[in-house]
Amino acid sequence: MDAEQDAHFQLMKRLLVIIPLSTILILLIICVVLGVNLYEAKRELRELRGSAAPVMAMSETSEEGGAGVYTASGVDEVRSGQSEADDADSKTADGERKVYLTFDDGPSGNTGEILDILAEYDVKATFFVVGKEEEKYQPLYKRIVEEGHTLAMHSYSHKYDEIYQSKESFAADLSKLQEFLYDTTGVWCRYCRFPGGSSNTVSRVDMHVLIDYLEEQDMSYYDWNIVSGDASSSYISPEAIVRNSTANLRNFEEAVILMHDASDKDSTVKALPTLIEQIQAMEDTKILPITDETEAIHHISND
Repeated sequence: MDAEQDAHFQLMKRLLVIIPLSTILILLIICVVLGVNLYEAKRELRELRGSAAPVMAMSETSEEGGAGVYTASGVDEVRSGQSEADDADSKTADGERKVYLTFDDGPSGNTGEILDILAEYDVKATFFVVGKEEEKYQPLYKRIVEEGHTLAMHSYSHKYDEIYQSKESFAADLSKLQEFLYDTTGVWCRYCRFPGGSSNTVSRVDMHVLIDYLEEQDMSYYDWNIVSGDASSSYISPEAIVRNSTANLRNFEEAVILMHDASDKDSTVKALPTLIEQIQAMEDTKILPITDETEAIHHISND
């Protein structure tokens, strides 16, 4: 009986060791499988976002991590009298197509290289900047102006929850940026782009109220009708940016392309030379900066 009890005791000891180890092993296997599946799911999601960038709702965050998610509804809407299904090129009355390269959120660590590329191709663009008082950014604001590009306003703080809290907070933020840019460059800016566009869905204020305010201040706002896709937080290739920016370009008399100037937008910088070359190769097409003569693209009606 003693031997039988000893054998039973030994068996129980083994089971006490084997069962926990087996449980741990099974859990490890499950974790590995779930990890692999999660990685594959994320990879597929990145690919879908890249390929669907022109038409998907986009989220945008500032370079400093400013809060604010927006839905860019209407970004691919065609101007009145035009159809994306049209095969014929759309051009203005003077027989030219006008393309505007616009960069939001700068200046950044990439601004210098963007300006170098624009200078190489003798192209002028529009920069919707934010307020950055660090000394390293001051020469970039000045260089934008000195090299003949249009300096325009995006917002000072780029913090959606503050900017869109009230008409007064919006006005204070924009006024701060306008004065900052004047002190830095000597330019009194009058062109604006709402963070998230005029069709953003996060503003606590009716956007028509803010639009009326801009008109009262003799300011003009500009949305976009072509999306490069570089606002996505996931990786997008330079090739996809070029493809997104040119796929429907021929359908517009005046095409305003949305791009971003931020330190994590290396793909935008890499895409820029090819994008410019393809646009310049199009017949009767000019790349221009936004001026008083530019017909503004608006996502929502001014009425």
